[in-house]
Amino acid sequence: MVTDIRGLALSDGDTQSDKSASLLIDERIAELSDWRGETLARVRALIGQADPEIVEEWKWRGVPVWSHNGIVCTGETYKTVVKLTFAKGAALADPTGLFNSSLEGNVRRAIDIREGEAIDEAALEALIRAAVSLNVSRVRAG
Repeated sequence: MVTDIRGLALSDGDTQSDKSASLLIDERIAELSDWRGETLARVRALIGQADPEIVEEWKWRGVPVWSHNGIVCTGETYKTVVKLTFAKGAALADPTGLFNSSLEGNVRRAIDIREGEAIDEAALEALIRAAVSLNVSRVRAG
């Protein structure tokens, strides 16, 4: 099931159960119950603020995914980082240098957020909007 940021069902997708993707992301945040959950919740809110039409998905056996005309980014949690991987990050301008991981690839770029690190909220929202614009322009170009 694919849901938008408000949890409304939009279409079928790659899910683990009949629960909405938004509910599964809520559960992931709650089960982490540490700085990683807080960080994932914060970036999720920023993503929703940057693009109120973003769609939340639950893919690949438990990865939160945010999409708008294609994948914008994923939100993976590891022991020492919360990783936001932008599907087409290499094609995005990053004037503030948020990307700090997966820099060698030709397509993806990622932001690793470690415990206690501040998030440049304005820069992250701008990056989300740029990723959405790129996806939309590629769909229009067709």
